[in-house]
Amino acid sequence: MLATGYTLSTTSKLDHADAVEHVREELKAEGFGVLCEIDVQATLKDKLGVDGDPYVILGACNPQLAHQALETEPELGALLPCNLVVYRRDDTTHIAAIDAERMLSVVGNEQLAPTAAQVRDKLARVVERAAQN
Repeated sequence: MLATGYTLSTTSKLDHADAVEHVREELKAEGFGVLCEIDVQATLKDKLGVDGDPYVILGACNPQLAHQALETEPELGALLPCNLVVYRRDDTTHIAAIDAERMLSVVGNEQLAPTAAQVRDKLARVVERAAQN
């Protein structure tokens, strides 16, 4: 798994649809639910007439951890849910999740650090396991 400036990412041998399903299963295993799903490929086709590779954004939330974070920092909801993306590029399926520690560091509230670390660890496990076939 690769940690970029703001994501935890990897590639998978799974096709796009199977990878999306696998991400959903792994999110559930880590206590997350998918609150929203955006099919970027379909939206760009519909709105702009652009043909593109499959690209899905899953907005995920772990209710217990979200509650903890919101109790500490009420305006944190502006950064929720945690997004994961599954997309195809150059015949490869990519899976990436937001790095919660980096994202929450912009808030400047050290009390969020333990929750951010828990979210990061859980999402890292989701990305790693979802890439396996």
